[in-house]
Amino acid sequence: MNFKFNKILNKKNKSKIICLTAYSKNIAEAIDLYTDIILVGDSLGSVLYNYSTTRKVTLDQMIEHSKSARLGIKNSLMVVDMPYRTYTNKKRALKNAKKIIKETKCDAVKLEGGSSIIKIVEHLIINKIPVMGHLGILPQSVKGKFKIKGKKNNERNKILNDAKLLQKKGVFSIVLECVETSLAKKITKSLKIPTIGIGSSQNCDGQVLVIDDLIGLNESKIKFVKKFGKIKNNISQAVKIFKKEVLSKKYPTRKYSYN
Repeated sequence: MNFKFNKILNKKNKSKIICLTAYSKNIAEAIDLYTDIILVGDSLGSVLYNYSTTRKVTLDQMIEHSKSARLGIKNSLMVVDMPYRTYTNKKRALKNAKKIIKETKCDAVKLEGGSSIIKIVEHLIINKIPVMGHLGILPQSVKGKFKIKGKKNNERNKILNDAKLLQKKGVFSIVLECVETSLAKKITKSLKIPTIGIGSSQNCDGQVLVIDDLIGLNESKIKFVKKFGKIKNNISQAVKIFKKEVLSKKYPTRKYSYN
């Protein structure tokens, strides 16, 4: 593990970890000074392409957006989601993970699941591919509405055991998505590696949000989303002024023309 990984691991029980998504150079560059981890998530399927599920996101799409984001990342650890059906077996997973890392120069990949994919996770790590885990709601597996995870005892036990298993096999952190508050706390306290929460309370070691939700570019009404900005309003206002100046012939003036 290099300096960036050690920096993340050392924040456990000391300082909250800041993680955000980015799908392009400009956004990555804007957030890089303030984040510990930048995730090129397959959430780009719904955010950028209006897909109804992340299952439609392709490996090529992930790679192209990751190559763009990489250009804007200087400080943060860069993690890329492995899309649906790119890690159905050990051989395929290793081939695709190597392709992602080679072409995007990212630091790690993220896979969804616990015991069901543990041999694949182990195979990647043995082959020196750093892996971030993902438990709770697994968007690549969900059919229908997302529901909170960890209310029933059998579900709680499975998620906790999966978290311990992932840690044992060598993942450097685990995203907990929409995991019930007390369970998120129990998992976080049980692990030596950091947990990154999304809809899983402040009990996690860090938090992640989709950048478009955070800045108010999306009309997301998901419970855990807080809008920290109103960028959509800013865009509309800028375009409104642009239109007004073009129609009134105030733009472009001589200053903005080649003479």
